[in-house]
Amino acid sequence: MSAGEAVAGPDGAPRCPWALSTADYVTYHDEEWGRAVHGDVALFERLSLEAFQSGLSWITILRRREGFRAAFAGFSIPEVAAFTDADRERLLGDAGIIRNRAKIDATLANARVLAGWAPGELDELIWSHAPDPAGRPAPKTLADVPAVTPESTALSKALKKRGLRFVGPTTAYALMQACGLVNDHLSRCVTRSAL
Repeated sequence: MSAGEAVAGPDGAPRCPWALSTADYVTYHDEEWGRAVHGDVALFERLSLEAFQSGLSWITILRRREGFRAAFAGFSIPEVAAFTDADRERLLGDAGIIRNRAKIDATLANARVLAGWAPGELDELIWSHAPDPAGRPAPKTLADVPAVTPESTALSKALKKRGLRFVGPTTAYALMQACGLVNDHLSRCVTRSAL
């Protein structure tokens, strides 16, 4: 077996190796990562969390997700768009989230931009960048999984052009992976065939 190939999990089923370091990752990998996510609120949450993850381990974000949801009003776009300077200061002091000023400011600014969009517009824009799955072979090892693709670069440019922040090509690709626009479960991973 090559490094980075699917490995047996606690139940003996092969999984992507990154998923096996913690029980939280196993659950996330098996039940969420790579499954289709639709809806502006759900996608705003994922986009925001991917931005907060930038430079950090995903497990850090995953373990604070409920804190993020509480702090950001369940990622209700109109509610977050209406946050005041007092809310911003509250967020900067909230130990239940990542207290990064630039990422908090980007989330608030993004909500204000998205509040002006038509319902379903974020969903439509993101999903319009999903690549043709027939054009991508299933990755055999982690080395076969890219960090950036032409589609994620195009999505990043489209989001930035519309005024969104903290949406670089790597963040856009992580969003695409997490929300099921691409299936980057390894070829032998038990979850790949379940999608």
